[in-house]
Amino acid sequence: MIRAVDGRRIGYDDSGAPGTPIVLLHGFPLDRTVWDEQAGALRGRRVVRVDLRGCGESEPSDGPALMELLAGDVAALLDQLGIERAALVGHSIGGYVTLAFFRMFAERVAGLALIASHVAADAAGGAAAGASVTQRTLAAERGGLALALEQAGTMEPAIASYLPRYLAPAFYAERPELVERLRTVMACQDPRGCAQLIRGMQVRVSGEDLLADVRVPALVVAGKQDTYLDPKTLRAVANAMGAVYVCLENVGHLPMFEAPQATGDALAAFAQRVAS
Repeated sequence: MIRAVDGRRIGYDDSGAPGTPIVLLHGFPLDRTVWDEQAGALRGRRVVRVDLRGCGESEPSDGPALMELLAGDVAALLDQLGIERAALVGHSIGGYVTLAFFRMFAERVAGLALIASHVAADAAGGAAAGASVTQRTLAAERGGLALALEQAGTMEPAIASYLPRYLAPAFYAERPELVERLRTVMACQDPRGCAQLIRGMQVRVSGEDLLADVRVPALVVAGKQDTYLDPKTLRAVANAMGAVYVCLENVGHLPMFEAPQATGDALAAFAQRVAS
């Protein structure tokens, strides 16, 4: 489905079921289809899946896609759908958007979940304390990757950067069909829009100051073999906001693909707490 949000086309799905909605926000450079496997676990609940600017069916941003702009898109879409309050679930960059939404519209947040996502600012220049070598390398490459996407006019530069590091190592040899599925999703995105998402990530602010203010059901899901994020760091985030912490074995940065059932179970339990 598509709606015009402040004059911009935004792609989304809405299950239309009753109850407190669960809003699912995807990672980079992906789209709302990455949540397909979790639909069964959340059957019977109202689930809204949103494409961020430049991804899926959503139009690219005209400038840097700041996390606050993306959170504003979500808020405006919820307004159009008649949703006053919802639980937000964000994977990777979707987690950054979830935190921005919480900062801007805390009264509208009925629950908060971070899936393979963290709360630190961009790691460029040592801004994020405790950032991994991979995080710092990725941050240092962001500007060049954004330019490469615009110059190439395809998603190949992002695929080359992200695809080899997204999954736990075993998947590349044992599940080549999963790797190709991930490649296909990445290739479908808008390179110009993804360049602006990268620029938005570069200037995102830390969400660490928000953690003590979380008073709603919360969840943090980590992959034990995530190349980008240290599970210990995510456990500390979970502890700081009183969240349920789930660390999945043999999983990298994409729990929805790598452990679909376990991820769905974690989301179903989270949705149950939101509804209680």
